[in-house]
Amino acid sequence: MDTVTTTRRGLTTGEAARLLAATGPNTIPAPRPPRLAARVAAQLIDPLVTLLLAAALVTSLLGDWTDALVIALVITLNTAIGVAQQTRADKAVAALGDLTAPIAHVVRDGRDTSVPAADLVPGDLVRLAAGDVVPADLTLTAAHRCQLDESALTGESLPAERVSGEAVEAGTVVVAGRAEGVVTRTGAGSAMGRVAGLVAAASGRATPLQRRIARLGRILSAAVVLLCAIVFALGVASGTPWLTMALIAVSLAVAAVPESLPAVVTLALALGARRMARHNAIPRSLHAVETLGSVTVIASDKTGTLTQGRMSVRAAVPVRGGPAGLARAAVLCSDATLDEDGRATGDAMEAALLTHLAGLGLDAETVRSGAPRLAEVPFDQATRRMVTVHDTPSGPLTVCKGAPETVLAAPVTDPGDPDVAAALAEAERLAARGLRVIAVAAGPGTEAAGLGVLGVIGIGDPLRGDAAQVAEAIGRAGIRLDLITGDHPATAAAIAAELGIAGDDRVHARIRPEGKLDIIAALQESGHIVAMTGDGVNDAPALRRADIGVAMGGGTEVARRAADLVLADDSLGTVVTAVGEGRRVYDNIRRFLLYGLAGGTAEILVMLAGPLFGLAVPLLPAQILWINLLTHGLPGVALGAEPAEPGVLRRPPRAPGEQILGAGLWRGVLAIGVLLTIATLGSALAAGDAWRSALFTTLGLAQLGIALALRPRGAGRRNPGLLLAVVLSAGAQIAAVTWGPLRTLMGAEPLTAGRLAVCAALAAGPALAVLIYRKVRQR
Repeated sequence: MDTVTTTRRGLTTGEAARLLAATGPNTIPAPRPPRLAARVAAQLIDPLVTLLLAAALVTSLLGDWTDALVIALVITLNTAIGVAQQTRADKAVAALGDLTAPIAHVVRDGRDTSVPAADLVPGDLVRLAAGDVVPADLTLTAAHRCQLDESALTGESLPAERVSGEAVEAGTVVVAGRAEGVVTRTGAGSAMGRVAGLVAAASGRATPLQRRIARLGRILSAAVVLLCAIVFALGVASGTPWLTMALIAVSLAVAAVPESLPAVVTLALALGARRMARHNAIPRSLHAVETLGSVTVIASDKTGTLTQGRMSVRAAVPVRGGPAGLARAAVLCSDATLDEDGRATGDAMEAALLTHLAGLGLDAETVRSGAPRLAEVPFDQATRRMVTVHDTPSGPLTVCKGAPETVLAAPVTDPGDPDVAAALAEAERLAARGLRVIAVAAGPGTEAAGLGVLGVIGIGDPLRGDAAQVAEAIGRAGIRLDLITGDHPATAAAIAAELGIAGDDRVHARIRPEGKLDIIAALQESGHIVAMTGDGVNDAPALRRADIGVAMGGGTEVARRAADLVLADDSLGTVVTAVGEGRRVYDNIRRFLLYGLAGGTAEILVMLAGPLFGLAVPLLPAQILWINLLTHGLPGVALGAEPAEPGVLRRPPRAPGEQILGAGLWRGVLAIGVLLTIATLGSALAAGDAWRSALFTTLGLAQLGIALALRPRGAGRRNPGLLLAVVLSAGAQIAAVTWGPLRTLMGAEPLTAGRLAVCAALAAGPALAVLIYRKVRQR
């Protein structure tokens, strides 16, 4: 309802009841969440999950119930994580209800009364006082020095003064003065309701890792089916019974699928989340960990994120009477007070003046008691100044404080005074820095005319102490930092200049929630992976729409619930640390893929090339599954816990369109696969009658050696678990050809100590080649 009418007596109880029935309660409707079955089904149609389901079915048909159970547990864990992640949007919408006022003070039946805010209807006459949350969208009918904190909705750091006839929006807070107004919109139609709609509509995209793994799953599915069909056809053509070749082909399919990948991903993300939490970055979903490593743009809110979120005196320039005299006069002509804990309350700019005075070693109460106020002319939008008259030992003293263009002009001061000209010049300089400037003048008597200018004061929301260093670190990491704020363009430009952010396309001021959504969407459409930081209600839709939303721990509950990552220390610097952790996680996932897929490639190549060298069926199904279990098991998972490569934060982020096997990884898979194949076939050809056992042993040991060769520099001391996993797995591999019961199960022949030594030596060859190659590349 854009136009409603009421009387000074407000609505009657009957009118309110009829309107409530017609318009519904003043609450934010929460959308009905999808059914659990639908959420689970959405997770299971993922290509890699489908491939794993097929692998579980195959392993169970082969009688390997242990492997089948492990795969099933991995699928269950990842499905649970995905379902939990989808509930965040519902929680973000529900959190908006936390900001609505539980009680509203209204006039009904001609009497002041209090009603639940949910019962407000268009036409209700609402009374507001300092500290009240505006319960619905209103049009003010009366206002006395009413100031609203609108930062949660607009991002504007300073309170806004509202006068009769102006609109105020639900969720804003009265910080000073009082007012009354008529309700115009409630519930979903209010400003808070519109933000709720934006949050619900701003569904997040799949994470970069999810998109890359989905593509990998599709590619692997096609490649595995094709290669296993070739192996089956060649085996049958060489005279091997078709049932035997069917079992071998199916075993190869299982071996080629890195079924430990979800477990490795989950472990890597969980360890990354734990490390992030130790650095005050708390992920609300595991995939937030990796997504940070992909970020190419950080779109940062200003107030409370890059700045301290509080007004303070940034510059005080006296032209007469010195700094203390300027500060005393400014405090005399103000109404802010200090509470028992020494915190300033009242108008934000006047509170900054009190803090500034204390910083000079002066006490506000002492200053005020030494010059009691005799009269005042309150600040208003028309004159843009405040005047007070004080009793001093030397007689009445008049002080005027306000906008420079009204204080530094006739009749308050003499424009021809050189001090006035100097103060005006300083005021322009401070305004160019994005500061809010006030001028102060004082003089004897009781009239605000012919006063002498004392100076000008610049007030602003200062940068956090580490903001400039953080911006520099973000740049070194190859990430672009954009500023998105609801604040004044001059303020935004000044903050951007201090941070070294250049370019109109990187500084966005006076942006409403809808505008933030549009900016995030435009960045994503241009190919960027976007992290959005914020702390207010107005940031929630963009936090949800971004690839990763980062909320300040001290921000609103709405922002925290919409975000993927919460910064407990409210420091953007923590994001840089988290980016490094995300890159580490992604590097480890790629390291596991290089390791696992190279092993699978070697197994397929051995099965394809073996018959060419007279090795009819190089590996039996049980042997294939055994190697798969040993190499993709403990060592594969331990690779997910490797530390970061040196300089992880001094390299650019990977290209958004880069596939998970991109940047040469697939070439590494083929190269290592060929090296493993050569070592394995060489061992078999040198072993005589025990060729299959030698081939089986060499292939398993060689893959374990690759796990050690792919480690980051200095990883041994920080992740001893991988070495332990390799040693245990190597022992199990040797036991498969030396311990009678296990050897019989594997269908292997016994190997002498000499032949085992040859197998071990040949198995070390691929690992040494990889180490030499890495050493050469580092130079």
